Amino acid sequence: MNIIDSLKLWDTNLFLFLNGLHSSFFDEFMYVFSEKLTWIPLYISVLYIVIKFWKSKSLWVILALVLCIVISDQVSSGLIKDLVQRPRPSHAENLKGLVHLVYNYSGGRFGFVSSHAANAFGFALLSSLLFKNRIYTLSIFCWAILTAYSRIYLGVHYPLDVLGGILVGTLDAILCFWTLRKLRPVIVNAQIQNLQTSKIKALIPVFTLLLSVVALVAYSFVISFYNRTGGL
Repeated sequence: MNIIDSLKLWDTNLFLFLNGLHSSFFDEFMYVFSEKLTWIPLYISVLYIVIKFWKSKSLWVILALVLCIVISDQVSSGLIKDLVQRPRPSHAENLKGLVHLVYNYSGGRFGFVSSHAANAFGFALLSSLLFKNRIYTLSIFCWAILTAYSRIYLGVHYPLDVLGGILVGTLDAILCFWTLRKLRPVIVNAQIQNLQTSKIKALIPVFTLLLSVVALVAYSFVISFYNRTGGL
């Protein structure tokens, strides 16, 4: 067995182990957590902070964040997936009957790399580089990690798909931050003073994220209880 085959075997075994750790509560939680629309309040709160801090120059920061997500998504889904053409575990013939799927959600045919992981880590890294706030950085990376893990839990990505996506998103965020610093250095240089004088406001996205997770936990608990009791 060569190195590639050994790596694929390790990847598959780790996937089956992680995907096998499921419950009715986490089925609901991970399914909704993985939905991009769930995090619209988070994105709006980040947008508010950007406009509040950078004012007339905020358009450049917003453009950098949008481009980071678009590039991450297109490189992962529009380029790498078609080039590599690695079937998702939910579409793998040798794993039929072994993969735990939620609501029969199986995703597209190919899975390497995970665009969810790429987008989440790209957004997390670039926004944390811009905000320079430790609590925000810790919170947003916890969100990104859980987003990436949810794709394994849902059975639509192998761990290496997720790691590949993390790499794409990280490199993309670094590129976007470097470009912004080169084109508009005043934006990056002025950010520290702005954020240090408004530390509480900088935590608005953290509060939004926390409230969203609490609401998601409550929702998942109610739905899983409803399903277990047969609608009582």
